[in-house]
Amino acid sequence: MSARNTDSNGIVVIGLGRFGCHLASALVALDHEVLAIDHSPEQVQRWSNHLERVVQADATEEGALHQLGVAEFRRAVVAIGASVEASVLTVLALVELGVPQIWARATSDKHAKILDSVGAHHVIFPEAETGERVAHLIVSKMLDFVEFGDDFAIAKVRAPGTLVDRTLGEIGPAQRCGVRVVGVKLPGERFRYATDDIRLGRDSMLVIEGTIEQVQGFAALS
Repeated sequence: MSARNTDSNGIVVIGLGRFGCHLASALVALDHEVLAIDHSPEQVQRWSNHLERVVQADATEEGALHQLGVAEFRRAVVAIGASVEASVLTVLALVELGVPQIWARATSDKHAKILDSVGAHHVIFPEAETGERVAHLIVSKMLDFVEFGDDFAIAKVRAPGTLVDRTLGEIGPAQRCGVRVVGVKLPGERFRYATDDIRLGRDSMLVIEGTIEQVQGFAALS
């Protein structure tokens, strides 16, 4: 291992399709060691100049993963989306190797149930999650948006014009749509935790939290 962040022996990313390659690149950018695996020699060749460790192998074979030292990793992501069978068999192989944290990409509810039943610890729907997030951004004034499963959301919004040159204490965000302001970015400054004495300037950015309806309502203020 290099001098990267190897506190958990790095991360294995299996499947270098669009999601897998972007995930691997993002992990490297976050200074983590990544072992990328794909069955396609073309994909391995394509990403060999962008990732330090890219290997061609059949990840559905436990023996192949064992030879690559995958059992020494604490985290693995199965990013395979084109083949449900390959995705499930890869998760099974990782389970047999005893990898403590297995993340797996699902393309349908049925696929997710199978992945969960064979031992995946975390099942993700990247396409669905991205689609829902973009939909909220398109139809609202929010600049960024993260939705949680219990009707709770965090969003980044531009401070409404009617609130400019007023302090957060004067505004009382909780009295306006019920949201809570968590962070503030004043023009030319960095984000910081919100306090009642912060006076909003034009083009100030706010990080707010609340129910989805409350967040959307606050973002709609003019």
